[in-house]
Amino acid sequence: MDDPMEEDAQVAVRAALAGASVVREMYGTSLDRFGKPGGDFATSADLAAEKAIMDVLRAARPDDAVTGEESGRTGPADAGRRWLVDPLCGTLNYAVRSMLVAVNVALRAGSETIAAASADPFNDEVFWTDGTRARLRAGGTGGTGGTDAPLVPSPASNLVDVNLDPPFPNAPAFRAADLLADAGFAGRFRPRVVSTTLAVAWVAAGRRAAYVTDGHLRDSVHFAAGIALCQAAGCVVTGLDGGPPHTGSGGLIAAADPETHSTLLGLISTLSNTR
Repeated sequence: MDDPMEEDAQVAVRAALAGASVVREMYGTSLDRFGKPGGDFATSADLAAEKAIMDVLRAARPDDAVTGEESGRTGPADAGRRWLVDPLCGTLNYAVRSMLVAVNVALRAGSETIAAASADPFNDEVFWTDGTRARLRAGGTGGTGGTDAPLVPSPASNLVDVNLDPPFPNAPAFRAADLLADAGFAGRFRPRVVSTTLAVAWVAAGRRAAYVTDGHLRDSVHFAAGIALCQAAGCVVTGLDGGPPHTGSGGLIAAADPETHSTLLGLISTLSNTR
């Protein structure tokens, strides 16, 4: 039986690593595909990883509710605590044998994310937070026996990851592709498009200067863990309009420092005002 005194953050870490182990083991194998609306799909690895994560959560926190990307909402509808599970963020990458993927697990209590983990299955790393601290656990067997180090944001790389995947609720006023083509952006930053929310955790870790996406992200299984990591690490995290996340026009700017955030916000505002 799981330890009832185990901290929520460590449950999140164990769950994310359980999913990451499945993702790693199934990499490069023949995968069944299951179609989704909008041309998206899940694979048998997505489903197996989600089951492994759910097994950990149900054993450790049986009274909590869970929203899984593949299995939907389960558990008590009125539960004050809900786990958000993205078993394989970057399915399209994974399906063509690219290792740029993440396994995301986050715990919401009311309107706050109080624990989260984002695992990189192929680099033996898991980024985690208890809502206050932000840490990187690296090394060991699948990350379980490694050491923890603080996540330290930095703008030094000048690399800004931009999500080009739909939907684009703020178009035509804001389109991510227009940001990449803007001369002011090109003069200040270098774009990256890795197509997985692992890049959000990289902002917290100092490997990206910022991350930008459109979309309505409240209670998103894809983004909840990364946003929590960035907030706990001390990044500047807002919507596309500079307001608090999940308000106003939505979207996300997660920046390593105020200067980077201010520059991106100005560029986005200018682009939006010219439409």
